[in-house]
Amino acid sequence: MLTEVPPATPQLRPTPTLPAGGSDPHRFDWQEAWYPIFYVDDLDPTQLHKFTLLGQDLVIWWDRQAACWRVFADQCPHRLVPLSEGRIAEDGLLECPYHGWAFRGDGQCDRIPQQPATGSAQTVKRACAKALPAIVRQGLLFVYPGQPQNAPQVAVPLIEPMLDGSEDWVCLNTFRDLPYDALTLLENVLDASHIPFTHHATVGNRANAAPVAAMEVLRADRQGFEGVWPEGPRRGTLGTQTTHFIAPALMWHDLTSKQFGRTLTVVYATPIRKGECRVFARFPFKFASKLPRFFLKLAPTWYSHIGQNGVLEDDQIFLHFQERYLEQRGGSANFSKACYLPTAADRFVAALRTWVNTYEADPFPGQSLPPAQPIAALLDRYYSHTQHCVSCRSALKTIQRLRLVLAIGGVIAWAIATGVNLVGGSVWAGGIAVIGVLLAGAGWLGLGQLEQQFFEGRRVPPRNQPKSPSGARLRQSKRQTGKNGPH
Repeated sequence: MLTEVPPATPQLRPTPTLPAGGSDPHRFDWQEAWYPIFYVDDLDPTQLHKFTLLGQDLVIWWDRQAACWRVFADQCPHRLVPLSEGRIAEDGLLECPYHGWAFRGDGQCDRIPQQPATGSAQTVKRACAKALPAIVRQGLLFVYPGQPQNAPQVAVPLIEPMLDGSEDWVCLNTFRDLPYDALTLLENVLDASHIPFTHHATVGNRANAAPVAAMEVLRADRQGFEGVWPEGPRRGTLGTQTTHFIAPALMWHDLTSKQFGRTLTVVYATPIRKGECRVFARFPFKFASKLPRFFLKLAPTWYSHIGQNGVLEDDQIFLHFQERYLEQRGGSANFSKACYLPTAADRFVAALRTWVNTYEADPFPGQSLPPAQPIAALLDRYYSHTQHCVSCRSALKTIQRLRLVLAIGGVIAWAIATGVNLVGGSVWAGGIAVIGVLLAGAGWLGLGQLEQQFFEGRRVPPRNQPKSPSGARLRQSKRQTGKNGPH
């Protein structure tokens, strides 16, 4: 997903009177904060959408009477069935699938079809659906799961550098439901030193690995922390990296270099349930020249998402098991004893765990992780991304239609080739028909491989792929001649 970022507006600069996390200075309550749950571009106003936030099932729907998105608890107050299985009625209200109770955007029950015309049961509070505060900011739908009266007083966690009003920002976006906790995700993305190894041959290169020195936490409190890595990644070629963690679920790295301009790596870790979160990854760029911006716009969103899913899968399997090993050793409270952190490279990871332990900031206190999932489930792309992404869904349907056309075309070409051969027709005609069969078959197989990438990821990550002897010799030659620069 590639978006132009609109200039800042006064509404994007909140003046909060309450901190995120509630009023207790010694504890951070994950309920009392705003979370993104969908990119607005992926929401269809004619359909109901589902999401689970902090273990609470939600239904998302477009209130055309108020022209805004609404988020309700996904339970009808009548008999507790999921409202997400219902529909948007002809008058624009949310209608329960079981008995047709209908609800306005504020949750007020509008009608109960089973009661007499003189009845007024719909007017009592017990007839209301639970409406959660919701707001759209920076292309994301945010929801507040805590006390509704607190929501207007708590700041929506936004990407602060993009509030500068500049029209030069361009942003690549993706998302995925991940089979591990939001804290595990944050720990992973705060750790820049893993990139050369884990993501070798995708977005990293082992040749760029180097000792990490002088990484420092500049400020830390209940609302998060800020840090700096003076040298920065890729052996200093990208400039100094500053890192921000905005409690409880937002972080970004900020880099400025002469080569690339300013680049951000932004991650929202929205907690779904224990052992599962949705990542919203955003990559805002403010390029030094207009040419990279032009080429970014040429790449289709679905193609970008395939590559980004591959990057997420580089560490998806081992993170799923890592958090279970940590739980067996006492969890976050015992993190410093369970894990050996002898270098500055782990400074931001340690700061995150210190925040969790200092402010009792476990999003699911007292809960245990579910049993480990099989590898095939960990590599699923369809249910964790494709079905929720408008670009990938559309591309998948187009590919499937093209495969069907090629299959039919191949059958027709084969029939023509066979007929020409039987009647002793032109050799040229038969040859062209055979070529048609081969081209249709090749296209069908190629599109089949592409189609599969919308359903599942690769089991062997690129870092573990065997190297060809010729490629190894070429890399060795470059190292010897000093031409193996940073990648």
